Amino acid sequence: MPTRLASRNVYIAVGIGGMFGAVGRYSISVLMENRFLFPLETLTANLIGCFLLSFLLNCLWLKKIVSPAISTGLTTGAIGAFTTFSTFAVETLELATNHLLLSLIYVFISIVGGILLCYLGYRLANIGQVTL
Repeated sequence: MPTRLASRNVYIAVGIGGMFGAVGRYSISVLMENRFLFPLETLTANLIGCFLLSFLLNCLWLKKIVSPAISTGLTTGAIGAFTTFSTFAVETLELATNHLLLSLIYVFISIVGGILLCYLGYRLANIGQVTL
């Protein structure tokens, strides 16, 4: 029975996290009101998500105080709903139809920036810890 209860709690945490992540993602779109051709809202959400996911997954002190269900709700639920690969793919294709160079720049910034921000999140999570 405890396994079933734990499983249900994880689903609830992911659902609640997903709700907050989706609202956060939509809020970025509303707040930024991008009037440019370049999809800054998606880029911003995805780069923030790269940093946060890496930080949360590598932060040992946070793992000690947050339950596994809440951790999954934050990572899979909130950040999973906050970031969006499908929108990135569609926007890249739309850009490429009229502005190939802009689409390549978008892909480059998304991938390289995402990896750099993941690394920064990892480093920040491990400040003061001995790493191998």
